[in-house]
Amino acid sequence: MPELPEVETVRAGLVPVMEGQVIAQADVNRPDLRWPFPDRMAERLTGATVLRLRRRSKYILADLSQQETLLIHLGMSGRMLISGHRVGTFHHPHPAPAKHDHVVLHMQQGARVTFNDARRFGAMDLLDTAAEAEHWLLRDLGPEPLGNELNEAYLIAALRAKNTPIKTALLDQRIVAGLGNIYVCEVLFRAGIHPARKAGKVSETRIASLVPIIRDVLNEAIAAGGSSLQDYRQADGELGYFQHAFKVYDREGQACSATGCTATVKRIVQSGRSSFFCPQCQR
Repeated sequence: MPELPEVETVRAGLVPVMEGQVIAQADVNRPDLRWPFPDRMAERLTGATVLRLRRRSKYILADLSQQETLLIHLGMSGRMLISGHRVGTFHHPHPAPAKHDHVVLHMQQGARVTFNDARRFGAMDLLDTAAEAEHWLLRDLGPEPLGNELNEAYLIAALRAKNTPIKTALLDQRIVAGLGNIYVCEVLFRAGIHPARKAGKVSETRIASLVPIIRDVLNEAIAAGGSSLQDYRQADGELGYFQHAFKVYDREGQACSATGCTATVKRIVQSGRSSFFCPQCQR
């Protein structure tokens, strides 16, 4: 599933095509994805101006001129594909309609934005912009990892009494919004913390060190266009490249990349997810 860097990369790719532009026509080709689409979704989107594109956790939020916000979740295989728009010297012509093109936004200036989702685990919803904080998908989210609300004091307090493994705690969206399995593995490697160590047993100094490491890992991943492992593509169809910089994720049995380390990367399963780590560097 796309994590924060992938979602942020898609959002940034959509900005030149959607922000400040009118949705001339919206086509909704099925009644649902993971959940039913809102009533009259095509009608409510058609004619709306996209005022701003934002991201909250792993959700893209498009604020519309009629005081509604379009919420987009990519799910496991969802893609937002742009066509009919020139990027630099490249022009992406409109492709023929595809089987899994579930929602198509025809922008007034000629571009087309298509939500294609083969597995249909993605989602779209329309919500009252003023009541966004009360939406059931957003109301319990913790602070954004790239925002000021995630700071050393907050994270120390949030993890102090946690008896769960530090990996599990960092994946809890109520504690930090947007962190996923790939990037938590990479963060814990850089911090030298074993993923199975109880969060409440990690020293305050080491917890505090996680904040800048989280930001560094996410910013590096965003700069690389995210990580393409299976279905993920950027909005222009290009792959992300951060997977080539992985230190531990998906590197089970390979030599640790840390200077002077002679260990190999190990894998354990925590709460149904694979955790990759170096047993020598991470304690």
